[in-house]
Amino acid sequence: MSRIRLSVTENVLSDPSRVTDQMYEDYLEAAGRGWVAEIDGEVAAFCYADKHDGSIWALFVNPGDEGQGMAKRLLGLAVNWIFELGHASARLDTTANTRADRFYRLQGWERRPVSDTKVEYFLHRPGTVL
Repeated sequence: MSRIRLSVTENVLSDPSRVTDQMYEDYLEAAGRGWVAEIDGEVAAFCYADKHDGSIWALFVNPGDEGQGMAKRLLGLAVNWIFELGHASARLDTTANTRADRFYRLQGWERRPVSDTKVEYFLHRPGTVL
């Protein structure tokens, strides 16, 4: 997962040491849940969700494997799990004006600008009254 995270060309980590191997391990079960998509036995995409705040902690696809629908499927699994836990909405943030920004908007998420460079997204559980 770290290999994929460090290979992306958008939403690049300014300080790669901020995301540790331990964090990837923690989000598998202790802090949340993680899902992967494989191609020929190799991880090609991954998604992590935080069980405490209902957020998507990470969703990344290996640059050479983009465009195959893996992100959409993984995001769907994560969101369903967040809603099954009882959260009224799922949330995430990303860099403004990137492919990720457009992707979440196309998936029906509600976009809220935070700054010139950052946006938050929310997806409310169906039937939730806010």
